[in-house]
Amino acid sequence: MLLVYTHKITPRVNYIFKHFFVRILQIPVSFTTKVEEFVVHNGPKLTYSKAPLGSEFFIRSHDLLFEQGINDIDIKVLPWDDVPCFFPAGELSSIPFDVFAASFYLMSRYEEYLPHVKDIHERYPADESLAYKNNFLEKPIIDIWAYKFLELLKEKFPDYTYVEREFNMISTIDIDSAFSYKNKGILRTFGGFFKDLVQFKFVHIWHRLLTIFNFRKDPFDTYAEILKIKKEFKITTLFFFLVGDYTTYDKNISSSNSNYRSLVKSIADYAKVGLHPSYFAYKDAALLKKEKMRLENIINTSVTFSRQHYLRLSIPETYQNLIDLDIEEDYTMGYAKSVGFRASTCTPFYFYDLDFEIQAPLKIFPFAFMDGTLKNYMKLTNEESLAKILQLKDEVKKVNGTFISLFHNETLSENEHWLGWSTIYKQILS
Repeated sequence: MLLVYTHKITPRVNYIFKHFFVRILQIPVSFTTKVEEFVVHNGPKLTYSKAPLGSEFFIRSHDLLFEQGINDIDIKVLPWDDVPCFFPAGELSSIPFDVFAASFYLMSRYEEYLPHVKDIHERYPADESLAYKNNFLEKPIIDIWAYKFLELLKEKFPDYTYVEREFNMISTIDIDSAFSYKNKGILRTFGGFFKDLVQFKFVHIWHRLLTIFNFRKDPFDTYAEILKIKKEFKITTLFFFLVGDYTTYDKNISSSNSNYRSLVKSIADYAKVGLHPSYFAYKDAALLKKEKMRLENIINTSVTFSRQHYLRLSIPETYQNLIDLDIEEDYTMGYAKSVGFRASTCTPFYFYDLDFEIQAPLKIFPFAFMDGTLKNYMKLTNEESLAKILQLKDEVKKVNGTFISLFHNETLSENEHWLGWSTIYKQILS
């Protein structure tokens, strides 16, 4: 066990030290404000305060972990050997930066509480973030700091038995549109025919006819293939179903459709199923509750995890609404237009509510990339997309973290837009 001496044990101190040491480095940690207790401790120990007690392992603390509320903090990112860091700790400190305060700033999404310009979907844009502006968005920098810190800790306390965590992968699948042509109803089906006709998409008309009359499998019906890959590679696979009402941004099959309900039930027999709250539910607690109950009525069990449609996330309101409905895990933490690590970590963590200064009972699972980000926003080729994904995966493997991917069922359809992506999906999971 690691003992930390600090002049004040705050919720912020407890929160970030537990993530840094327990979740990333697998080292149990406890705290003391008593010098005598610290002195007699035989195991690994460090001082986190403004001044050292003696010649011990010492990190000079920034004020951030001892404050309350939100303040506009002036941050200058500087190099720590070959990695960027901030909050310089001075010459007496055993490491040149207060990595704990820096980790808290990034992981609590402190900057998202500050005034910023939102994008067209009212989301926090990647290019507003400190990580994007300083070119470390594509690195799980908190985990990198932790492993860098670990090497120094091993030098100081070589006799302690250090346990190494294992690399882990989670595949997540969003079901925005369960089917491309089938089960759309008469009005939407005729509307689709008319749209294809106006745009001279005669091949689409032919495919639509073949699918509707069951001569051809619906291109978005890739569920058997996904489950087969799940079984083959023994990969944890989570499905997020959209059950909201039809709107401009929510165009899935009606949740009352018997074929759609059968699909959701059948998937739930082989994999875990979570909620994909609709576009307008991200700040609407009543709508969120309605959709959660809908999904629970379909699968006849409690829904405990979610991911917001369009990745619409308003911190802290969205998370507070999820907590009120007993959602235990959320997978929204990531950007739509940029790949990388929005919270600068590849380790699942608990949400820290800066409004109430507490660690909330909602576990956040940050994803590394979304299929549409690479294809539609970054305009990468298949080869470039695979290279970028493997680069992100390698960054996570270096720190034995959790690599979470975000795909959609249509990504494996092998239609003209997603041609070759079923192979990419298999390659990253192998």
